[in-house]
Amino acid sequence: MGRLFGTDGARGIANKELTCELAMNIGRAAAMVLTENCDGTRPKVLIGKDTRLSSYMLEGALVAGLCSIGADVVLLGAVPTPAVAYLIRLYKADAGIMISASHNPFEYNGIKVFSRDGFKLPDALEAEIESIVLDKAKPFDTPVGSDLGRVTRAENAKEDYINHIISTVPYRLDGMRIGIDCSNGSASSTAEQLFTRLGAECFMLSDKPDGININDNCGSTHLENLQKFVVENSLQAGVAFDGDADRCLAVDEKGNVIDGDFIMAICALDLASRKKLSKNTAVGTVMSNMGFSRFCSDNGLHFVSTDVGDRYVLEAMLREGYNFGGEQSGHVIFLDYSTTGDGQLTAAQLLSLVNRRQALLSSMATLMTRYPQVLINVKVTNEGKLHFYTNQDIKNKIEDVKRQLGEDGRILVRLSGTEPLVRVMLEGLDKKLITRLANETAELIKERIGI
Repeated sequence: MGRLFGTDGARGIANKELTCELAMNIGRAAAMVLTENCDGTRPKVLIGKDTRLSSYMLEGALVAGLCSIGADVVLLGAVPTPAVAYLIRLYKADAGIMISASHNPFEYNGIKVFSRDGFKLPDALEAEIESIVLDKAKPFDTPVGSDLGRVTRAENAKEDYINHIISTVPYRLDGMRIGIDCSNGSASSTAEQLFTRLGAECFMLSDKPDGININDNCGSTHLENLQKFVVENSLQAGVAFDGDADRCLAVDEKGNVIDGDFIMAICALDLASRKKLSKNTAVGTVMSNMGFSRFCSDNGLHFVSTDVGDRYVLEAMLREGYNFGGEQSGHVIFLDYSTTGDGQLTAAQLLSLVNRRQALLSSMATLMTRYPQVLINVKVTNEGKLHFYTNQDIKNKIEDVKRQLGEDGRILVRLSGTEPLVRVMLEGLDKKLITRLANETAELIKERIGI
């Protein structure tokens, strides 16, 4: 993880940690690095944003930075993160930037850079940008006159993105009645048109962004309203996105949550049945429910596990030639259609499958059994984080828990990459047992290295 760019871009509280000055300097440094890799031509950079109040401010700062070094900018407006990744290739741009803090509260924001192929910027280029911004490794160039960058707007950006998703859907949604929670975020600008054009009757929730209501008790991190709405209105399903619409969770007709693991199980088995699952493999993470790995084994599919984070899922897919993977949180990657997780594409694929099978989503979800899971976060000191891997009492406790669980459960204890926390996760068939063992483990960690 870099000093400026974490696992999912540069993030922080807007105008405090992620300031205009920092955004402008990221734009300047990105333009310099891109210019060096454009064979003397002017780099063309797309900028998309979510609906946060601060996104407009940071957009202006990035535009100023990019243009001051001579890069041309194309503004996409408020669009989903995966739209930026897709449109880079369609518009033959040299890079794309998304301004968003995903599922975080509105006061946060972030800057994520994509390369010309629609993937996350290579680590080497990120490191070069970081060295220019943080270490002043190179002075900023200052062209004048006609060498300054120009700014245009892509008037058809949303339409082009919607058309792309529609082109990937094998079976329309005619006759379906669905609820759609846009989290007052990026999907507010595209979801209703997309799913209406696919033939569904759409009932919209949280699709009126005002700059501060993004992710506010809505969307994929707060499904309660959607669950209630689907049941009360006798809908066939509901789908919910996060702030930048790169993840999707679903709700069946009974109001039950269909998380990323269930979505992956349903879609992976269908892809395999149609000979469209590369190497008969689905890629998940160490946080994927044990039920998903058991599902794969029971159905003759291979399961590959990576570290937590959709970037690690994608890296494994690209490295080994897999085309399908994702996370329990709803980041699902259909690599044949998208270079990143795409919530609306995922929803379209899932609902298309449900309609083609003329089945209830609740019945389709029975193909996987979720293992009970307990997750406890333990606050630790910075010194405690340093001693986590070397504390023998903690090591012994983890090994003891593994012996007690045997093959019917597992324990995963890891440091958070973004917060001063140790995360204790247990899964197993016996909910009472894993709850007791999770509490025992968390209490020991708190005694040894906690606050």
